[in-house]
Amino acid sequence: MMMKISVSIVNVTSYTGIELLRLLSQHPLFSVEAVTARSAAGQRLYDVFPQCYAGLKQRDHSSTGFDAALVIAEEPEQTDLAFVCLPHAAAATSVVQLLERGTKVVDLSADFRLRDAAVYEEWYKHTHPAPALLETAVYGLCERYRERIEAATLIANPGCYATAATLALLPVVAAGMIVPDVIIDAKSGLSGAGRSPTQGTHYAEANEDVSAYSLSGHRHLPEISQELTAAALAGGNAFSWPLRITFIPHLIPMTRGILATCYADLRQDDQRHVSTTADVKALYEAYYADEPFVHVIDQPPHTKWSYGSNNCFIHPTVDSRTGRLVVISCLDNLVKGAAGQAIQNANRLFGLTETYGLSPMSLYP
Repeated sequence: MMMKISVSIVNVTSYTGIELLRLLSQHPLFSVEAVTARSAAGQRLYDVFPQCYAGLKQRDHSSTGFDAALVIAEEPEQTDLAFVCLPHAAAATSVVQLLERGTKVVDLSADFRLRDAAVYEEWYKHTHPAPALLETAVYGLCERYRERIEAATLIANPGCYATAATLALLPVVAAGMIVPDVIIDAKSGLSGAGRSPTQGTHYAEANEDVSAYSLSGHRHLPEISQELTAAALAGGNAFSWPLRITFIPHLIPMTRGILATCYADLRQDDQRHVSTTADVKALYEAYYADEPFVHVIDQPPHTKWSYGSNNCFIHPTVDSRTGRLVVISCLDNLVKGAAGQAIQNANRLFGLTETYGLSPMSLYP
């Protein structure tokens, strides 16, 4: 039997931090040995999160993956692996310190997702704290980079919107099947805004309301553009002009979930024909045939289908009247969009089966 791999969660009191703890409680080999959160330092996990109380009955945490009596610290102890759930900039500082100790890191912030420091500084409005690490950090989308992930020490976990949109469009972009002008209309639950309360996420403001935001440009836009452009180049289908993406996110009154509807015109062949729904579906099914968490389905997905799971459901179709491709994808923003994908990456990082600790089924209803 393999030895347990020691794990720390930096900023466990964030939504992604507690979601990591929930998922890691089912993991056969990852053992949470240290957790941090400056606002709750000195308290035990079960005092801050009573839902962890059951862990007291397995104090050796052989069944739960963690000890609920674990004291929350200000700084992480030495472990084999760290999940960093801090805001951007603060995350990079922590990542540098962890790497210097020899700890492998999955960073759930945006600090290492963009390969160009200048692009990062344009979108995040400050100087990158550790630009040298951008050369070695690996973008943590297993569906694209699993071989590179295996050899890495720092994984940049993708953003939730970026995951939904990129998975929705990768097959047709890589195949050069679309005109490089894409519209992405995405809707997210309130947990995507984080745990710190704001007026926009206040119940009385958000309930029975839908609103668009970041119309001048959301921070996940350069991430989406970076990854789709890279996929086009890797597929030998460089666009004749830069990929144009219009990305409009919306906030909707539910806790979890992202639904992304993506639109693009299909390229015509020499006879001015475009691909049919059957053609496109066959392409998607072949592209994702061996992916454990990406499912190409015959009907438009619901966000509730992915609730609590690491699954991404994708429904591609063609509007025959306009020759336009429509791809709908959905996932749980806290799981495949954050903590679940982080564990999927960590599994790969340590040479484990990607599905370890990740339930194949969603919560329903």
